Amino acid sequence: MVIIRPIQLSDYDALHRIAIESGHGFTSLPVNEELLTQRINRAEESFNKDVKAPGNEGYLFVMEDTETGEVVGTSGIEAAVGLDDAFYHYHLGKVVHSSRELNIYNTVETLSLCNDYTGASEICTLYLSQSHRKNNNGRFLSRMRFLFIAEHLERFSQTVIAEMRGVSDDNGRSPFWNWLEEHFFSMDFPTADYLTGIGKKVFIAELMPKHPIYVNLLSKDAQQVINKVHEKTVPALRLLEAEGFCRRGYVDIFDGGPTVEAQVNSIKSVNESHKCQVLIGEVTSDDNYIICNTNVANFRAVQAPLLLRETANQAVISLATANALNVTEGDWIRLIQN
Repeated sequence: MVIIRPIQLSDYDALHRIAIESGHGFTSLPVNEELLTQRINRAEESFNKDVKAPGNEGYLFVMEDTETGEVVGTSGIEAAVGLDDAFYHYHLGKVVHSSRELNIYNTVETLSLCNDYTGASEICTLYLSQSHRKNNNGRFLSRMRFLFIAEHLERFSQTVIAEMRGVSDDNGRSPFWNWLEEHFFSMDFPTADYLTGIGKKVFIAELMPKHPIYVNLLSKDAQQVINKVHEKTVPALRLLEAEGFCRRGYVDIFDGGPTVEAQVNSIKSVNESHKCQVLIGEVTSDDNYIICNTNVANFRAVQAPLLLRETANQAVISLATANALNVTEGDWIRLIQN
């Protein structure tokens, strides 16, 4: 069985391995011992904190294969971005240049630096090892975050975003960044990406062009990848779109990848998940559900079959599932069909 639980300091080696495996463009997990340790410590503090409104909390979960004890994936939620460090995006806009006398009318796309998503919650840091990309584990690792949000709404903003990885090659070269590097930054994409990941963002404000950039002045290669996702990110984008996330014209300042957003009350897994009381017994159904307990510090989530007794607001789960969730008969669980 695979379970999802809050990260612990003892998971450091696994998180370091995941940071290496995830490669360039995975800004939220820099390959840096101090920063990874801080990320774990902050997550432990967040899970144990009494929260009435979203603040600087960061929740990081790991997927563990209970048969081997191996950590095989991770996913996270930032409660409110940009409260300590500026949170930058480009916003795609339009400028019209026209002359009635000359009968000329041209619409030009622009990129304007902004901090519009300050205070929004962000789902992030989703990575699953190749060995476990099966049995709907990827969907499970992504969607369980929405059950956690639904159960603990006071901890999160009404707006939830996700930054999707933009186009880059195997060496971490981004066509979008190449143009910015040539004209403004004089540093390569992996370096800029790493500096952002370790929290050194002041160079963005210092070096980024202060005025809107005309898209048609960018290189053709750069123009073609604006608002496009990395080929390996397409499944994650489709899953979020199915949840109700959509694009609002915001793109990443480094690789031009899209940021998608949704209001909490419009997210499918938040709306369609519901709570039931636990009954422990034999389960003959093959219907697979994502199930989580209602705890924060002792949060657990699994994929498992169950029997719904909807009129009584009860769910029958096996003893093994109950043990994995750390629940007993009469406790409450939240669930959604996977």
